[in-house]
Amino acid sequence: MTVPPLPLNGITPLPALGVIRAQGADAGRFLHGQLTQDFALLPPHQARLAAYLTPKGRMLASFIAWQRGPEDYLLVCSRDLLAATLKRLAMFVLRAKVQLHDASADFQLWGLAGDALISIAGSAKPAWAKADFDAANLVHLYPACGQPRGLWLAPADTPAPSGAALAPALWAWGEVQSGVVTLCAALTDAFVPQMLNYESIDGVNFKKGCYPGQEVVARSQFRGQLKRRTYLAHADAELPVGAEIFTPDDAEQPVGQVAQAAPAPGGGWDALVVLQTSAAQAALHAGAAQLTLGSLPYPLRDDI
Repeated sequence: MTVPPLPLNGITPLPALGVIRAQGADAGRFLHGQLTQDFALLPPHQARLAAYLTPKGRMLASFIAWQRGPEDYLLVCSRDLLAATLKRLAMFVLRAKVQLHDASADFQLWGLAGDALISIAGSAKPAWAKADFDAANLVHLYPACGQPRGLWLAPADTPAPSGAALAPALWAWGEVQSGVVTLCAALTDAFVPQMLNYESIDGVNFKKGCYPGQEVVARSQFRGQLKRRTYLAHADAELPVGAEIFTPDDAEQPVGQVAQAAPAPGGGWDALVVLQTSAAQAALHAGAAQLTLGSLPYPLRDDI
């Protein structure tokens, strides 16, 4: 993988993300019964990476979610799938005491990296740790290239966090380098969570109660049926999200798909690609782009 000429350091707004707000006496229980993570025992100093699935276990959305206050939860997701996800979640509220709405206009979202995060938080913390700063919430993310990163959320009318400006393209590249895919509309209903390595980055809780798609997720995990994984890749040309990946042996049947991509500071493009594990050692291409696989920044867990 290429190394940036400058540190991944500073702040950048995140207009591609939106916020769903869940409020009410049953908000935590409702989310617990719909998503892949444990919201019944969510402590105030932690956030959760979670997925929303179809009954067949395919991901419709991914969230970074936390409790903002009593009976008040925020779910940050890709803005392009927010409306459809909110509509579907609302179908299952039934008699639960919870109100769901699009709160994107109520909050500002910023990405913090390097010294900008340290100057506010004091130190880097493990991914999904959460801290409060007056009306703002800071969720620590997976680092990228050794640089700590965080997600900053605050009311829309408050000042932006302090820090040098970070180019949005460099933040997007850091998202790829972190190894954590944020699902977008182009990829809904395509992957079970483990195909995006979610069991290895605390996106699935295998000890909680039922949720849509749970049986498929458990079967994939414990019966050895998972045949696709997410890999970090570098390409010599642009890689659009959703692009299919092929080997020279078969120009008709794809072996994978681009899940997230960004231009690399040193040239070319870096991407998170979902591949058949049997193709990980093969020559790979997506259109005219030739792919080379690298190492993920975290280990894949065998023991859950």
